[in-house]
Amino acid sequence: MAVQGSILGNAVLRREDSTLLQGVDEYVDDLDITGVGYIYFVRSTVAYGTINSIDVSEAEKMPGVIAVYTADTMSLPSFVGFPLIAEPLGRPPLATGHVRFVGDIVAAVVAESRDQAVDAAEMVFADIDPLDPIVTPAAALADDAPLLFPENGSNVCFASSIGHDEGSPDPFEGADRVVELTMESQRLAGVPIEPNGAVVVPDGDSITCYFSSQTPISLREPVAGLLGMDQENVRIVAPAVGGGFGPKAGLYAEHLITAQAARNAGRPVKWIEERSENMSSMVQGRAMTLTAKMGLTNDGKITGIDVDVVADAGAYPAIGGILTLFTQTMIQAVYDIPVVKFNTVCAVTNTTPIGAYRGAGRPEATQVMERVLDVAAKELGIDPADIRRRNFLQPDSFPLTTAGGANYDSGEYEKALDAALAAAGYAEMRAEQAARRESGSAKQLGIGVSAYVEVTAPAGLHVEYGKVEVNPDGTANAYVGTSAHGQGHVTSFSMLVSDMLGIPMDKITLIQSDTDDIPRGTGTLGSRSLQTAGSAVHVASENVLDKAKELAAHLLEANVDDIVKGDDGLQVAGVPANALSWSELATAANDASKLPEGMDPGLAHELDFDGTDSTFPFGAHVSLVEVDVETGAVRMLRHVAVDDCGRILNPLIVTGQQHGGIAQGAAQALFEVVKFDDAGNPITANLTDYAIPSAAELPSFETSNTQTDSPRNPLGAKGIGESGTIGSTPAIHNAVIDAVSHLGVKHIDMPLTSMTVWNAIEAAKS
Repeated sequence: MAVQGSILGNAVLRREDSTLLQGVDEYVDDLDITGVGYIYFVRSTVAYGTINSIDVSEAEKMPGVIAVYTADTMSLPSFVGFPLIAEPLGRPPLATGHVRFVGDIVAAVVAESRDQAVDAAEMVFADIDPLDPIVTPAAALADDAPLLFPENGSNVCFASSIGHDEGSPDPFEGADRVVELTMESQRLAGVPIEPNGAVVVPDGDSITCYFSSQTPISLREPVAGLLGMDQENVRIVAPAVGGGFGPKAGLYAEHLITAQAARNAGRPVKWIEERSENMSSMVQGRAMTLTAKMGLTNDGKITGIDVDVVADAGAYPAIGGILTLFTQTMIQAVYDIPVVKFNTVCAVTNTTPIGAYRGAGRPEATQVMERVLDVAAKELGIDPADIRRRNFLQPDSFPLTTAGGANYDSGEYEKALDAALAAAGYAEMRAEQAARRESGSAKQLGIGVSAYVEVTAPAGLHVEYGKVEVNPDGTANAYVGTSAHGQGHVTSFSMLVSDMLGIPMDKITLIQSDTDDIPRGTGTLGSRSLQTAGSAVHVASENVLDKAKELAAHLLEANVDDIVKGDDGLQVAGVPANALSWSELATAANDASKLPEGMDPGLAHELDFDGTDSTFPFGAHVSLVEVDVETGAVRMLRHVAVDDCGRILNPLIVTGQQHGGIAQGAAQALFEVVKFDDAGNPITANLTDYAIPSAAELPSFETSNTQTDSPRNPLGAKGIGESGTIGSTPAIHNAVIDAVSHLGVKHIDMPLTSMTVWNAIEAAKS
């Protein structure tokens, strides 16, 4: 029997794609559950107001209505979505006393059909006295601003700073030049292809909750606690999930109300979010104003930086209220900066709550650093690539604890930049740009460069559950606390088990996303899955192999050191006939008479893998755009990305993550923005007004990788899910401004629409 070679590092086709493409997978709305009722939420059309009364009497008389609930008739406790948020800022699932954003839930209607629930909802009358809304953080932080949560004592939900203590060094000491930039990282909507949803099925004292969630396992504890139930009576399941990007992580008020409604009715209740609901009620991302001052010497060396960030938490702060902490953590970026000062304040407003969105606080750090560095390069007359190279942290600096508190594991930043510049043909790009400028062409080229480092498995998310077991039929199961929604976990984790045990991938089943099967777990967010759950699967498989070797040595009367992997099992080295299949080994492992003394039954191992800290992937991007200076229209021509995510398990999956991430980064740079009017009304609440790009608006991205292994897990892996987004946005942003910089344009805020760019050109002319 030949020993199977390693499949790790090879481009293995994704096992999950066939069912995705055939439409076989079941999402929340596809679940065939008998006797289901439908819940529809009556939402505030007022951004801020006092609730006088909510009349549901007419709604209760409507055909098919099972129940109508308000805060008076469904008593659920307020909850905060993140431990660092103060209790007074908690959200009541059904609005109590006040409504605080357009979309706040004032009532819930349960009916026999969805149409009947919608019709009855139109008969609910909420008498609300409008109050003057606070729509921006600046307004919330004004001295005379009314308090949205008086018991909190201010509109501030989070504040932090570094380098501001008395006697702290001056970041501009020794600087020949100080450059300054203020920029917006605009509010974005998650827009998953599948909106939010839930089906809750009661069974006596127990409930089963089917949620379209990235974090089903970790939802069990808060759902049980807020409903006053024992955890063993709450089962959480995530079926197939159609996209998440961060907003589907964590608990929603709708989850709780749907669950309680099902308990009250004694029958299943379903909620499926409409797109317009999704655009106003699902948490949104970014929403920061960042000001950076950077000191530099005349030869382009950074002496220090001072960054100030004002962030919008929206109406009910959860993790979105503290995301500037990640911005602070990553503010030093890839550079050797002697002095770093940072200050941030996050305020509540009468807008949709902010949550995690691809990158979650880390992209903003890269965006402001890469923009102010381009401003500095322009003022000093230094090529943007050269100014970065002059300031990079060097490989011998690691491990390194930065001024922001990040504990960088490894990095070769110059190597990634050089690879990106070479792949792009940077010198040729600059030559073509110069030729177009000299000719006075209406279509000017812009070249943008960015370098980045990001943190994956951040904020203590470096621990995850995993288990591997071999079954008597020779198949294997892998159990993980993460929860896939498109990332390729079935393929990746099967590769790990197959590589270690030699069991074919098609005989390995990934079990996830169900608290009946998984005792604990955090979920899928923060680009953490491979380095945490993947490492757990790897270590568990290793332990299973060691145990199986002991068992095989005992049964084959051989030395354990002579037991090696063979086809479909283990064998004595050099004696192929002296072998046991995995089926035989697993069967023997459950037969006490065949076990060596002291060996526990079963061929399985489980653990909570602890990577001890985060990992820090990095990379460099080069973007080439064409800007029509007569219309302001922007067209992406090329985008070159070199991303380093440590050891690559499956390059096909890494490439897919790179392409998806770059597309989302391009979307922020060029297309997407959530807007509210002065009354707090969302004016981008559908996909007619909110612009998301299709493939037709984007070029085919050119991606490659360097590899700098992380020492913090046995795979050497770092995350890749958010890297493309973090690296691409500032490269594209820089490219567009570079295209018109010779016209006097110094900065344009995103999104860089044709109107925005044209206005900037006209303003520079005048």
